[in-house]
Amino acid sequence: MTDLRRTALITGFLLVLFTLAVTLLLHVMPQPLRSVDYLLAGGAATMICMAALFFLLIATTLRTPDTFFRRR
Repeated sequence: MTDLRRTALITGFLLVLFTLAVTLLLHVMPQPLRSVDYLLAGGAATMICMAALFFLLIATTLRTPDTFFRRR
């Protein structure tokens, strides 16, 4: 798989995940929604997407046995 295709696939996955997370969080929050509720939903969705990106990159691109710890 080429680097451009992998990047496009990861980006598309993260956009879908972000949209689903925001939609789910806004659906779960009690009505009526204030501007702070939208801020919290967007912040939580961003945190979810950043964690997913981290684990996705560790599992695919940065797949080495010594990703976090290296012997001296």
